[in-house]
Amino acid sequence: MSTTARATTAGSATTAGSATDVAATDVAAEITRLRAEVCRLHEHLTRWGLVTWTSGNVSARVPGADLLVIKPSGVSYDELTPAHMVVTDLDGSLVEGDYAPSSDTEAHAYVYRHMPQVGGVVHTHSPYATAWSARGEPIPCAVTAMADEFGGEIPVGPFALIGSDAIGRGIVATLTGHRSPAVLMRQHGPFTIGATAKAAVKAAVMCEDVARTIHLARQLGPVEPLPQAAVDALYERYQNVYGQR
Repeated sequence: MSTTARATTAGSATTAGSATDVAATDVAAEITRLRAEVCRLHEHLTRWGLVTWTSGNVSARVPGADLLVIKPSGVSYDELTPAHMVVTDLDGSLVEGDYAPSSDTEAHAYVYRHMPQVGGVVHTHSPYATAWSARGEPIPCAVTAMADEFGGEIPVGPFALIGSDAIGRGIVATLTGHRSPAVLMRQHGPFTIGATAKAAVKAAVMCEDVARTIHLARQLGPVEPLPQAAVDALYERYQNVYGQR
């Protein structure tokens, strides 16, 4: 090999090594950022009354890596710090952290593996949404706020036991091709997804809000779903026009 060729090869190896180092640094920085963000987002679950005791969890996909950050199992919300957040791979295996990950980790991981557009997943046992899931009944789209956020009814997913990716399979099967970012897993509770963890938390808050509203409306009599054309128009406006652009 010529001197020029050896120099080029060495230079390429050095460049590749540097790129790898930079990529690893970027991922480490993202994990640090997401640990703080995911920890902070759990405060919304208690603020909006979506969880009790240690139930529920928020996770976030780590950009640029097949990893996720999620709440540890069984740790009280008022004790959570960024250091409590754990990192797993997209099979749910622990990669980094001093605590066991949430019992729902495999479900979250399955969603990330099969829905690449998803950057955040949330699970709660919020009372009104969970009541609908106990009945195995979708929440009909009968108010404009629901059309805005969910683009139709909130569907029901199949019953599945905790501790494997079975719940994740049900989430993906139910939400694929559906505009709703929320699914009521039968006799379990709601799961929500979003492009970010914050978006998934918002969907969880809104899911409980409309679950309560439609329940209260039904106490007064039959509830008429919105016409599909109105739902489509409301959803399009809210998703693409509403707010600051």
